[in-house]
Amino acid sequence: MKAAVYYSNADIRIEEFSQPEIDSGEILLRVEASGICGTDVMEWYRIHRVPLVLGHEVAGTVAQVDSRVKKFKAGDRVVATHHVPCGKCEYCLDGHATVCETLRTTNFFPGGFSQFIRLPAIHVEKGPLKIPKSVSFEDATFVEPLGCTIRGQRLAGMKKGCRVLVVGSGISGLLHIKLAKFWGAEKIAATDVDEFRLNMAREFGADQAVYANEDAPGKIRQVFDGKLANIVILCSGAQTAIAQGLKSVERGGSVLFFAAAGKDAPFPVSVNDIFWRSEVRLLSSYAADPDDLKEALKLISTQKIKVRDMITHRLPLEETQRGFDLVLKPHNSIKVIIEPNR
Repeated sequence: MKAAVYYSNADIRIEEFSQPEIDSGEILLRVEASGICGTDVMEWYRIHRVPLVLGHEVAGTVAQVDSRVKKFKAGDRVVATHHVPCGKCEYCLDGHATVCETLRTTNFFPGGFSQFIRLPAIHVEKGPLKIPKSVSFEDATFVEPLGCTIRGQRLAGMKKGCRVLVVGSGISGLLHIKLAKFWGAEKIAATDVDEFRLNMAREFGADQAVYANEDAPGKIRQVFDGKLANIVILCSGAQTAIAQGLKSVERGGSVLFFAAAGKDAPFPVSVNDIFWRSEVRLLSSYAADPDDLKEALKLISTQKIKVRDMITHRLPLEETQRGFDLVLKPHNSIKVIIEPNR
């Protein structure tokens, strides 16, 4: 089989691999669609572990099933979960399954940018979700990123009537806009430095999309009738974006660090200027737990959150490098999907 092997953001090679052989309790999945995530191009995080086969937003068809597997059969259409929690540790029991040690050490092989992947037994037991007939493989690749979005907003205290600011209008920011609108945000503002993305933010539900510069916090007040945001969602790791977001949160509000910043990035503002006497809550979210993923699939399958209109590029495995280039310089792209068996 073939796989796209990551050596750096500018060096992705199509290489031959032996098709994985399954063992006890395992599944072989034919990958039909795999989305490129913003974290896939986070080079500083991955460069010391190359070569790698990336791709974790995966939907496919079950090709082979070990005889001990009873929940799935050949031909089933499933979303594959790249990490799974144990469900028993203190983190899982305390509602933080996404920081479970098992979740951090589990993965399918070799990665979603390949023609086939092997799902280990623990993944088969805890991970895959069957895709309804009404949901395409492409749409199903959004289960993982939408699940992450659901988790982030839930942790941030999203509720009907909130004023929400989304900082950064790439794919994660646009998903946050769609979800906040569905969950009943009173008003949604978005920022970015790219006009294409600002237009997409408006199209997908932002009441106002503001160019991100030093005046952004003042413009946010105008959007929210003189107030600031109850919830700020940082979908950009740029220092200027983080600083603007921190200056745009209302007293008693929450700031969700959703995107990773650069390696060793410092905190960009004075702690006293932002937090002393303001009761602002800072929090982060990582990944999605099984319940988040189930809810995401339900929202997609019922069309309550529409995702197909976010796909701008569908590429064969041989064009994975082009896909990464599009994600790195997203002037005319939103979601890029790789179809390894096309």
